[in-house]
Amino acid sequence: MPVRGTYGRDPRPRRPHRSTRATARGAAVTISYASSELILDNLIIGYTAPLRDPINVQVHPGRILGILGSSGCGKSTLLSTIAGIVPALGGDVFLDGERITDLRIDERRVGLVFQEPLLFDHLSVADNVAYGLRRQGVPRSQARARARELLTWIGLPDFDERSVTTLSGGQAQRIALARAVAPAPRALLLDEPFSALDAPLRRRLALETRERIESLGIPAIHVTHDPEEAALICSEILSW
Repeated sequence: MPVRGTYGRDPRPRRPHRSTRATARGAAVTISYASSELILDNLIIGYTAPLRDPINVQVHPGRILGILGSSGCGKSTLLSTIAGIVPALGGDVFLDGERITDLRIDERRVGLVFQEPLLFDHLSVADNVAYGLRRQGVPRSQARARARELLTWIGLPDFDERSVTTLSGGQAQRIALARAVAPAPRALLLDEPFSALDAPLRRRLALETRERIESLGIPAIHVTHDPEEAALICSEILSW
């Protein structure tokens, strides 16, 4: 039978959401995003044949839906389909009422954080965070200023000129999160980004990431095989 669910209360009326965090020197940094609603309408995922029954899910702004399941159940394929990496076999994806099913990856404005940070070794931390903005044509000075704001937002305010090869695992994952949200995505997808970290760090980053996503006011889907991780970061959990 189809997978169904509505996650989070309806936040209407919607308006741009502002997230404010204090810097190391006490000044406030405000990050603004437009609130969106993510809807999967009879979405069929797979490569040549459906992996699951049609999926019907609605995720409201500021809510994090957890998809909990073992390897091979289609979790990563779901995220790749929403992001536009893998074509849908059927059904639709909507963001704030707009059908994005057939849009190119860069037109969807969906952020994706992978299990591995996948940072660029030849770029500084700030240039890694600013990468998506530069691809959008934002001038380098503006993109780097935005990157510095986000580095403060994730608690790494003095890391802008560092080489990514000097980062710890937890620092690299926070940089990957900042890079994903820098272009102001309308939704955020997390593909087991903490699974390679040790348990104490995984727990701390899960709690920090939940706080940051909720403060942005955008819908998010987090997939994992770890029930404890899902309970820490997700507003609601759907077991597959």
